[in-house]
Amino acid sequence: MARGQVVGLALAVIDDGQVTKVSAYGKRNFERDLPLQPDTVMYGASLTKTAFAYMLLQLASEGRLDLDAPLTKLLPKPLPEYRLGERRDFSDLAGDARWRQLTPRILLTHAGGFANFRWLEPDEKLHFHFTPGERYAYSAEGMYILQLIVEQGLGLDAGREMQVRVFDRLGMPNTSMQWRPDFGANLADGYTLEGKMVPHDQRSAVTAAGSMDTTIADQARMWAAIVRGDGLSPQLRAEMVRPQLAILGAGQFPTLVSRPGAPVPHLAAGLGVVTFRDRSGIGWFKGGHNDSTGNMAICLEAGRRCVVMLSNDVRAERLFPEIARLALGANDMPWRWEYGWYVDPP
Repeated sequence: MARGQVVGLALAVIDDGQVTKVSAYGKRNFERDLPLQPDTVMYGASLTKTAFAYMLLQLASEGRLDLDAPLTKLLPKPLPEYRLGERRDFSDLAGDARWRQLTPRILLTHAGGFANFRWLEPDEKLHFHFTPGERYAYSAEGMYILQLIVEQGLGLDAGREMQVRVFDRLGMPNTSMQWRPDFGANLADGYTLEGKMVPHDQRSAVTAAGSMDTTIADQARMWAAIVRGDGLSPQLRAEMVRPQLAILGAGQFPTLVSRPGAPVPHLAAGLGVVTFRDRSGIGWFKGGHNDSTGNMAICLEAGRRCVVMLSNDVRAERLFPEIARLALGANDMPWRWEYGWYVDPP
């Protein structure tokens, strides 16, 4: 951390599905000299997507959600008729019937055909870039549709379902899909590549794509439960980490532009995670990132082993490969595909 000028880093290790280590290092706020602790609230970023996928798979395990049903069967009215404000206005798709082909499985494998965010489009509108299910292209927009299915199709409160089915069920007292005032007493602020402090964003709206606030102690419990398959049928637990759709791009970002280089052999989309062929067998992972946050969870099916890393400093991402080797031993995590900058060690 000193070498990388990393302000704060929290770490959990899971072995045989049980939490064996939870630690926090550095500061939650450098300027005020406040320590980062295992119960410090940090931004979960896109780890939220896997948490939400885990909740959806619980519903599927209970027979309440068909992963292969089209939206025409899951929503009470056509998708383009929903105009529910920012992130939930799908009227842009009114002239393109391909929305009818979308299913939860397609959306969970990031094969919906959308840009990561609509505001990245030149006209800031939602567009299909390919036929749903055709290929992988990471997209928060697909998560918004999955949340719509829960709320409008199943008539459930997405935030409450996450709270009851995941956070309360697993004993995660300091995790929520929206800001809680009590978080302010022990909260991590973020740091950019330039070392600039960014105050923690108080996200008041529940969003499946990335509104989760959490702690490393809570995340340790969640990933241990996921790797064990708690609350899931054996079939749905296997489906989560089964290679569902081959990933043929050399890098994850930009999502709709091919990065130069060869694809990673045996890299594929699972349900809410990305799977890879590790020397030990199946491996899978999920990252979370913004300008002042770097998170990563990596699990190996052999031995049900995981390492979970949360950082309030995006510079920590350059330490993750070394930390993962220390925690898991030699592994085949596709760092270059995930981050782009990674160079294999000699």
